[in-house]
Amino acid sequence: MTTPTTEIIGILGGMGPAATADFYAKLVATTPGSSDQDHLRTVIWSDPTIPDRTEALLGDGPDPTPWLLDGSRVLRQAGATVIAIPCNTAHAFVPRIEEHVGLPIVHMIGEAARHLSTMSPRIHTAGLLATTGTVRAGLYQEWLDRFGIRLVLPEGASQDREVMTAIRAVKAGTGDDTTTALLVRAAQRLTEQGAQAVIAGCTEIPLGLPAEAVDVPVIDPALVLAQALVRRATTEGSTPQDE
Repeated sequence: MTTPTTEIIGILGGMGPAATADFYAKLVATTPGSSDQDHLRTVIWSDPTIPDRTEALLGDGPDPTPWLLDGSRVLRQAGATVIAIPCNTAHAFVPRIEEHVGLPIVHMIGEAARHLSTMSPRIHTAGLLATTGTVRAGLYQEWLDRFGIRLVLPEGASQDREVMTAIRAVKAGTGDDTTTALLVRAAQRLTEQGAQAVIAGCTEIPLGLPAEAVDVPVIDPALVLAQALVRRATTEGSTPQDE
């Protein structure tokens, strides 16, 4: 760690547990240092009882907002100074909780959009692999519009049969070569629509889609979020990220 920090990262997780563990591993791997003491202090609240975010957005399940708010408060009480949510779909509910949490929330989707805007050569069109909830909520569309990046999406059959089937398999712990093949096929359909990069817009997708299996860059928002947290914690005078 190049600069002493008082930051304590609060990870609001459990959506799902494997994605939370993967995110923490990425945070550790991204942090510069040569000893235990160089790493960031972190509090993890992994609550797999949080209702399904996609089901809530589609009107088929309970609102997860109370669980997200309670988890944020647990993190604050445990000493967290900033919150990260390694779940793309959960960001649809951030506007409902951010004023009540009392801590800044580093917005994973916003950070991913900024990252895309800085890539060279310039990205004009990006493809999105995400839950149906994230797609329907327009979370990436809203942010990419700010940076003048066009978004292409899987068509209906691909979204359900390939993307959602693969996400469910990873969550169930049954992901295998078939899961990877589904995601590779879905990514290829996006590149055929002109995508110059593919956003792995569900934290389960990087667990089933090797970046080298796609002909264009695969953007992992969880990794981008980890990098943003490290920058925030290791830069003197850092300010909260846009929410």
